[in-house]
Amino acid sequence: MLKHWLERFLEFISITLLVTLAIIVVLAVAFRFFGQSLIWYDEVASVVLAWLTYYGSALAALNRGHIGFPGLFLSFPKPLRRTAFVTAEIVIIGFFAVIGYGGWFILSIFGDETLVSLDWVSLSFTQSIIPVGAALFIIAEILSSPVAWKKSMAGVDYEKEAIDQAITEARQS
Repeated sequence: MLKHWLERFLEFISITLLVTLAIIVVLAVAFRFFGQSLIWYDEVASVVLAWLTYYGSALAALNRGHIGFPGLFLSFPKPLRRTAFVTAEIVIIGFFAVIGYGGWFILSIFGDETLVSLDWVSLSFTQSIIPVGAALFIIAEILSSPVAWKKSMAGVDYEKEAIDQAITEARQS
């Protein structure tokens, strides 16, 4: 239930950010075509792209969509597979905990600094995606771990399974 809700939330935010980025780029091109430039375009577009990257990576983590080596992993004997799985989860969650802490720490350094082109938008707001994105990634990793554990212990190649499912859905439509 929580996993489903988080997936819908991350999909909505990611799509909204993608559409926003597309609108910003199209507006910038149109304004430049007519001899005017938007002074805020490149700064805001890079912030939106960063936000899209963090939300999208959390969505990918929730669906175990990041690059992996399931063929190599599944070739391990089951005891080694258990150890590798747990170690990988600890390393991933630990890495994002460090990123989240670092991002939180950085927010306090910015103080009253703002974007160069939009002095009413604080850097703390734009950079808040670092700890938020790290927390979302950790939550996504934790929520997706039980199913990933069962599949990996059963010897199921989740990448092949996802490809087969996509092919089946494409044939049905």
